[in-house]
Amino acid sequence: MELPPLSTPVPHSAGVNRPSCTLPALACDSHMHIFDARFAPSPHWHRTPPSAPVAAYRMLQQRLGTSRTVVVTPSTYGTDNTCTLDALAQLGDSARGVAVVDATVNDSELTHLASRGVCGLRVNFVSPQSWGRTTAEMLTTLADKVVRHRDCAGWHLQVFAHPEQIVALAPWLHKLPVPLVIDHLGHIDPSEGPAAEAYGVLRRLLDGGRTWVKLSGAYMRSSVHGPSYADTLPLGHALVRDAPQRLVWGSDWPHTTEAPGSVNDADLVDLLQAWCGSASAMHRVLSDNPGQLYGFDHC
Repeated sequence: MELPPLSTPVPHSAGVNRPSCTLPALACDSHMHIFDARFAPSPHWHRTPPSAPVAAYRMLQQRLGTSRTVVVTPSTYGTDNTCTLDALAQLGDSARGVAVVDATVNDSELTHLASRGVCGLRVNFVSPQSWGRTTAEMLTTLADKVVRHRDCAGWHLQVFAHPEQIVALAPWLHKLPVPLVIDHLGHIDPSEGPAAEAYGVLRRLLDGGRTWVKLSGAYMRSSVHGPSYADTLPLGHALVRDAPQRLVWGSDWPHTTEAPGSVNDADLVDLLQAWCGSASAMHRVLSDNPGQLYGFDHC
């Protein structure tokens, strides 16, 4: 049965429709950000962040039907994870966090982050970072530190990189001693889809059994503006066909890379349904896989 439209729009989310399908129990939004005016941006960040607090995100959960979430520290805050930790405290056991740190982070800080619900570190090769340029050496340094926390459920490295960077980083990515999560469909151009060189790298990483891909940020490279983002279908179909057990989905709310009010999150869920093609695949991507990856199933 189709749920009625919202009476009040969700901040940073266009439209008032709900997804065309009911999401499975324990559905997880595995990539979103919280921006709270109580926490100052990093000096390196020159754009004004949106107001996207936990209360607004809870409205999105009610609209979509998700109950679990993964809060990712945005580059806006540099290596200050206070906003994310505050969000995790508000969201409770239904949330996990992915933090941003630099290569000098010590074990005591990682232990503290783990105690507050963080289970991964994001290594960003795309957005401006407070330390400057991100290198492959930083990636391996952080992996060596994360591996010492392997007993903590869900610990991994999350990488955001351009496709050509994924290709160049392949020798390092294959050797990482910890689980790896690739952001936003590998940032692959939909016009290339599964024929892209970076897709071949992703496929070999996925076949290795320690890599996951986030089905998120379709609008970042799509030349077809919502609601369909139809040019992403070949790429999404290929990932679901080739590695359904290694995929998670994320809204990327509040969509800071896009024009305000241009992204409809219900349409993004419908796009996921089009990629998946079946209720069983949707259940795997939204519930089973994040339960395993983020340690929700080991609470």
